[in-house]
Amino acid sequence: MSNRFVETGLRSPVNLTWEVTLACNLRCRHCLSSSAEPAEGELTTEEALSLVEELYQQRVFQINFGGGEPFMRPDFMQILDACHERGIMTCISTNGTLFTPELVEQLSRSRLVAIQVSLDGAKKATCEAIRGKGTYDDAVKALKLLAKSSIPTSINTVLTRDNADEIQDLQALANQLGVTLRISRFRPSGRGADNWEELRPNPAQLLEFSDWLAQNENIRTGDSFFSLTSQERQGLGLNLCGACKLTCCVGPTGKVYPCAFLQSDRFEAGDLRQNSFKEIWDDSEIFASFRGLRIHSCEDCKRFDQCHGGCPAVAYHLKEDIEGGDPECLERCVTSIAEEKQKLAVA
Repeated sequence: MSNRFVETGLRSPVNLTWEVTLACNLRCRHCLSSSAEPAEGELTTEEALSLVEELYQQRVFQINFGGGEPFMRPDFMQILDACHERGIMTCISTNGTLFTPELVEQLSRSRLVAIQVSLDGAKKATCEAIRGKGTYDDAVKALKLLAKSSIPTSINTVLTRDNADEIQDLQALANQLGVTLRISRFRPSGRGADNWEELRPNPAQLLEFSDWLAQNENIRTGDSFFSLTSQERQGLGLNLCGACKLTCCVGPTGKVYPCAFLQSDRFEAGDLRQNSFKEIWDDSEIFASFRGLRIHSCEDCKRFDQCHGGCPAVAYHLKEDIEGGDPECLERCVTSIAEEKQKLAVA
């Protein structure tokens, strides 16, 4: 990866996350945005369609839609159709509770859409302890409907302490349903911050998951686990944070952030009601600071070339320091376990 890419980013993002609404019919304990009711002042239909056109002009390849629950927004299909008419790839993260055969048929009309249905446990009890009663059955029903269509579909699971020992079973469930499995990292933002200590995987679970990933190259993780990536998975994805370099996040009201896990005033890069997306991408001081971000405390680590200090969002939420290094990286997990063993031995 060239130094120029790291320092300046691409001319426009390859993909971006667009949280189209905070409205949601669930109250998941690990939600990154504390979704519940629509945010005050969410983009109007006209503003949303204008943004689609601007992203098309900037040659953004893919928009990843999230929320909240995207299908709670009344004009979401209109926004989606506008993307597809311009050849923009889309991926929708959904809880699956609102799917009907008619909706799946409507979505199937485009070859440019993929869908991720959230399911946070191979066991109903595990999933529902995080997402609420009835969510397991609703998600499986949606997955079965989607599996019969032409839409590329995956289960999206957030790795937590409660479901860490069910990952192999989730892979088996995905195979049984005819979909793929994607595993995302739990990060302490939104409602997830309130339940962080209870739900965060412990170091032993993270190491075990890293070993499991090494043996399962077909499992997708995006860039969320590059700090835990073993040598066996090198080359399958990014080895550093892509925020502000090849991706970013648009919030429900049109404010732009480095990533979905840093949607706060401190990290606001700009407002689409005041500036164009191009102006924000090119000129934002926040984006420039991320492009120049260097995790110097990690440079002497033997794994630095593999993760470059890990996830700045986790470092910020846990240490209030985006330059502090990822507290859950592979090396820190090993060190933490060794220290715990030493304490037990002394005791």
